[in-house]
Amino acid sequence: MSKRTSKKKANKVSTTSGKRKSATARATVTKGKGRVRVNSQPVEIVTPELARLRILEPLAIAGDVVKEVDIAVVVSGGGTMGQAAAVRTAIARGLVDFTGDTALEERYRRIDRGLLVNDSRQREPKHQLGRGARKKRQKSYR
Repeated sequence: MSKRTSKKKANKVSTTSGKRKSATARATVTKGKGRVRVNSQPVEIVTPELARLRILEPLAIAGDVVKEVDIAVVVSGGGTMGQAAAVRTAIARGLVDFTGDTALEERYRRIDRGLLVNDSRQREPKHQLGRGARKKRQKSYR
């Protein structure tokens, strides 16, 4: 009996996440042809346009690296812009992790640190005696 060894190399897969407010995004980066999908839809379809432009920022900074990978992102929770910020963080982290390129990571940090680091700011909860977190009912003393 002889042992068979497969010459097929396992495909490298990088899974990363990003968060903003209550939105969470999980990005999977694999070797491919440059396709980017957000919730199973091409990134070109994402609306509003401002959110799409935010999502495309890390891809524009990365340059030609994007043409060699496929990126699939699943995002849930939060609003439109919170989701866009979470997706952009997940994509940037995924590209850095997949390529292992420290120069790309340094470029992201120099341009916008928020590309690699989650924004920890959360909505402040409503307090008693008011309509929101800060607004209060007026007091009448006299």
